[in-house]
Amino acid sequence: MRHVWTAGALADDDRGPVIEAPSVLFEIAVTSGNDPIIERYGDTDRLALYRRKFSQDTIVPPFKYSYGARIKGQLQWAADLLRAKPYSKSAWISLTTPGEPYDSVPCLIGLAFRIRQDALVMTATFRSQNAFTSYLNYLPLADVQAGMAGRLGLGTGPMRVFVDVPHLYLADSTQVLRVMRPAPSPHH
Repeated sequence: MRHVWTAGALADDDRGPVIEAPSVLFEIAVTSGNDPIIERYGDTDRLALYRRKFSQDTIVPPFKYSYGARIKGQLQWAADLLRAKPYSKSAWISLTTPGEPYDSVPCLIGLAFRIRQDALVMTATFRSQNAFTSYLNYLPLADVQAGMAGRLGLGTGPMRVFVDVPHLYLADSTQVLRVMRPAPSPHH
């Protein structure tokens, strides 16, 4: 959020004005729902909704597509590839469909899996992502990574995330600033 807030510029979006920032690539060493920021500011109901979006084959309203349906059929192929070639860099799956309706293009467009140092490393590629609600994707993606690691009898390594257009909606500014505000320090 801080990257978007400080390095971003105003732009338009279907849902209203946004701040868009330059692309980012980062690595999450361990993804945990016990994160103190998520525990304090997270939305458990929305997180449950996003977990269903990633795990169910059917579209979960209010979403226009199911990541579960887009991912599920391709995981076996990626697992088979990594079993045959554990050194491979080719276990990429695409979540886009050529010619799909303009309003149904997913934000998460690809996942890559690699085995490195006896652990499954996953890269998630987003064409666009709301930095305020990004944790709603990262926690279910950690479940996808853990499931794939389990198929292969491996532990999980880091999750790498590339976001082409990280953004914040101006309508969320008050909530974003509340999360970014440093915690008050105790006075003695």
